[in-house]
Amino acid sequence: MTTALRDLIANPTAAELELVARYGMLPEDARRERAFLAFAKGGLPHRRVEGWRWSDIKAALGAIETPPQVNAVDPISPSGAIHFAFTPTGFTWPETLPEGLRMLAKPEALAFGGSEDMPLGALAAALSGGGRKPATLLIEVSGKDLPPVHICYSGAGEANFARIQFVLRPGAELALSESCLGGAGFTGTLVEFLLQEGAKLRRTVYQRGSTSEVVAMTASAELEAGAEFTQTTLTFGAKLARLETHVTHQKTGAKATLNAAYLCAAGFHADITTHVRHGAPACVTRQLTKGAVLDGGRGVFQGKFFVPRTAGQKTDADMQHNALLLEDGAEVFAKPELEIYADDVECAHGNTSGALDANQLFYMRQRGIGEAEARALLTEAFIAEALEEAGELEAVLRDEARAFLQKA
Repeated sequence: MTTALRDLIANPTAAELELVARYGMLPEDARRERAFLAFAKGGLPHRRVEGWRWSDIKAALGAIETPPQVNAVDPISPSGAIHFAFTPTGFTWPETLPEGLRMLAKPEALAFGGSEDMPLGALAAALSGGGRKPATLLIEVSGKDLPPVHICYSGAGEANFARIQFVLRPGAELALSESCLGGAGFTGTLVEFLLQEGAKLRRTVYQRGSTSEVVAMTASAELEAGAEFTQTTLTFGAKLARLETHVTHQKTGAKATLNAAYLCAAGFHADITTHVRHGAPACVTRQLTKGAVLDGGRGVFQGKFFVPRTAGQKTDADMQHNALLLEDGAEVFAKPELEIYADDVECAHGNTSGALDANQLFYMRQRGIGEAEARALLTEAFIAEALEEAGELEAVLRDEARAFLQKA
């Protein structure tokens, strides 16, 4: 089995051979096999694949090794939250859960329908589990006014994989936060959401790694009638970090808000990629992504709205991406897309990139503010709008962004 799968990858790299070996050490499972097969057909994505031309995972992940730096600080862990943690060697969970929240840690893999479109999600689905870690962690939410749930991916090791499924029953509400703090040479996560009628989820994602790590966080969300999915992401990147989100509006009246901010210093790469399918009438999507990049850093934004001819009528969708290139040598690549076949829609998108406003900078300098502080204040103000939907975690995210900019 391992040999056959390995042979599907043309000229496998050392990292790809290591991934094959990890798969071979896990219990045999037909659904796990299908997920890994979907990944192995193309191997690690590379720049010759359209959706990955600015984020070459194959080139960045030459080998899977423990990085020399480990970030152990989790700045967004909410007070009173229910904590789950995935490390390269284990999994921890709370001993008790409140009424309205149920957990099931399954040792076997579950089928992943998005394997063909999300190759690194398929990889996480195939390689999660083993030892004390569940192949799939199922969390069912049936209540309101629940404590927030916090999930942390961290710890020193070669690789860290996790797969989590959330099912929000009709009318359920949950605040979820996720911290990806790095420490592993390759971190791959897959989080799947099903929001049933009238359910509401507020998801906040914080990602930070080193220039020795590759991170691939994949999420998919299916929204039923009247469901609301609100996501806020703050990423500082890694050697290469890709945060990918797929949303499907399945029934009328669903709403998705997808906001993100990326801040990249020299040697750091952050990729925000989203795909939203308006598969039902009268659904709403709002998306705002803002970035700021220093010399030697790279930011990537790829967003797509797909509106089919019949099901997508009366769609209301807006996508905006704005980036600051703070220094010469900074790189930002953007590809916003609208693919619309319906004729009764309101869809818009915008994309800008440039430097800080020289007049604003001059105005602040004239009032005695040093240049470095003025640049940090202006940049923080620029990205702040993308963090406004994070609820009680907005202030924490802004503090993290401010601390980064003051050191830049």
